[in-house]
Formats: sequence, structure tokens, C-alpha cells
Amino acid sequence: MSSDITIDEVKTASSALSMWAHIATVGADQEPDVVPVHPCWDGETLWIMVGLTSTKTRNVAENPRVALHWQVTENGDGVEVWGTARVLSDIDTKRRLWNGVFDYDLNGFAPGGPDNSPDTAFMEVTVERALVMKMYGMGGMQRYSRA
Repeated sequence: MSSDITIDEVKTASSALSMWAHIATVGADQEPDVVPVHPCWDGETLWIMVGLTSTKTRNVAENPRVALHWQVTENGDGVEVWGTARVLSDIDTKRRLWNGVFDYDLNGFAPGGPDNSPDTAFMEVTVERALVMKMYGMGGMQRYSRA
């Protein structure tokens, strides 16, 4: 499949919609789970701060396929992303991401910082495809594929 748009255009569209998205995961019980998250882009990768015991972390350990949907505007614009996730909790990753990648203060959720927050991890999402919609798709749809 060829892409209509680039990953940079997907990033721009998602960032223009909202800082919030909903992530869908499926766990060992084969039941879907959808929760709001505050993902941030670093290059072509989406990062999400997670707890090591959260449902989404447990689900990704069973099934790394995820989908994200940015909240739709009043006029129906939206972004959907599909990809593969993995959870990283090593100290080097925590230190690298703690400052400069996220647009909010991670210390508010993990006051021990990267070195003293053992239950904190980061979910890395490699985007494989995306859909940018205008007016619920009636105003056009653009597709991205990692190919």
C-alpha cells in the first residue's frame, strides 16, 4: 500500500487535534480495553508513560498490537494510528525520555524521577499505519503506511 501522507503529516494532524488519545489493547483474555493516554512523539515513535502493573502494560505483554485514536474535533476531524508496542523500564530509557520528549512534567506522576520510580515505565509504539480524516471521512481521508 502506498502512502498518501508522511509520518510527519500524521504527527502534525494528531498534535493539532489534542494532547489526549485513546489506546486500545487486547490482553490474554482476548477482551479489548480502551483508556485515555497522553502520547508524545519522538521522531517517528510514539511514547506513553505507563505503570508496570497497568492493564495496558499487561495487555501489551500478551499482544503487542495497539491502536490509538485522537479525540475528534467538533467538525469531525480525527486521527487513528495502528502499530506495535513494547514496554521499556530500563534506567537508560527512563533517563533519556524523562526530560525533553514529553510536554508535561513526569515528576507529577512519578516524583522519584527516572532513578527512583521502579513502577514507572514507557510504552514505545512503532507506527505501522495511520488514517487522518476530515469531517468523519466525508471531507476526505489520508493514509500513511510504514510499508
